Amino acid sequence: MRSLKGFYFVLAALNTFATTWFGNYLFFFLRDQFGFGNRQNLWVSALYGFVYVFAAWQCGKFAQRRGFLTSLKVGFTGLMIMMIIGALLDTKLGMLLTLIGYTSVLLFIWPALEALVSENETQIGVQHNVGLYNCTWAAAAAAAYFTGGKLYDWNGRAAVFWIPAAIFAFELAMALWLSAKRKSIAEAPVAGDVPVGHPEEAAFHQPVSPKTFLIMAWLANPFAYVAINTVIAVMPGIGEKLHLSPTRVGLFCSAWMFARLGTFALLWQWRGWHYRFRWLLTAFICLIGSFMALLLAHELWLVILAQIFLGFGTGLIYYSSLFYSMDVGEESQAEHGGFHEAAIGIGVFAGPAVGAATLQFSPLHSSNGVFAVSILLLCGLGALIALRLKK
Repeated sequence: MRSLKGFYFVLAALNTFATTWFGNYLFFFLRDQFGFGNRQNLWVSALYGFVYVFAAWQCGKFAQRRGFLTSLKVGFTGLMIMMIIGALLDTKLGMLLTLIGYTSVLLFIWPALEALVSENETQIGVQHNVGLYNCTWAAAAAAAYFTGGKLYDWNGRAAVFWIPAAIFAFELAMALWLSAKRKSIAEAPVAGDVPVGHPEEAAFHQPVSPKTFLIMAWLANPFAYVAINTVIAVMPGIGEKLHLSPTRVGLFCSAWMFARLGTFALLWQWRGWHYRFRWLLTAFICLIGSFMALLLAHELWLVILAQIFLGFGTGLIYYSSLFYSMDVGEESQAEHGGFHEAAIGIGVFAGPAVGAATLQFSPLHSSNGVFAVSILLLCGLGALIALRLKK
């Protein structure tokens, strides 16, 4: 149903706004409401990642079997309910249960949206829509984080729960309308160009197969989220170290999201990076260096500079994972999208879990958590190189 594609991008933007305000500023709420420090917030982030892995795998299958719009309706309904429950509860256990419920239904959304933007498209159409999709959600994420600090200072509970609940309710109404609209539209077959599931020509002129590039991207993407979610979980601590209010954290610590958006826009228009290992390798090296610099820096300008390289590294790695998932499609696109999201969940869990465990057993040396996660990232770099060299 290609005539409805614009509405799917609107849903992606709205959903990103809501999930960014909740998922990122929840850690400020936990700090201010319950006194959570870096260690506790990292454990919360690890819990989120643990649930995310299994939810992504199963929700991708659900979307493929029951329909993408059905999956969206279930997801938006669940997210709206969880936000209302979270807003009404005021205990640590209540917050953790809300987070588990939120994560369990969140993954009804992303694999379905990723499949919808690529549905009934040719190879060129998939490449164009994946690029537009990435730029859409990345722009919304950057704008949401940039403005979220001010919203949080105005009313923390509204920013974290009530505003996202209203957005999810509006998205549910949109999904119901789109579901009815799709039934009344007869989709004409798309003629010409190479069908989806057959990689582009450049893929067959490389030392490794297209499938290997897909596996390498699926390997790299969890490590990008190892870094991302460790940074997000300790952002309240970074703000305190630099004497930044939540408003100023939103202003200055959203730089990596804008850098990621710029990277997405560049990769969307320039395709020379497709099936080129050197670009994936460069991004991974930037990821490790910028992660360490960001968490160890004591000057704001160094934090901002590190974020630029973090945005490039995470942007290229994420784009590779999603692009190859859609371009090398042997299974259904929703299931591939589910695997892509499940790989993200592994990283969301692993990075914060390693950082939290290190701080749990070595609480007097906070930098040990940074080095422990950095070692994990270096192991990922070694695995990526080994996979490239394997015949």
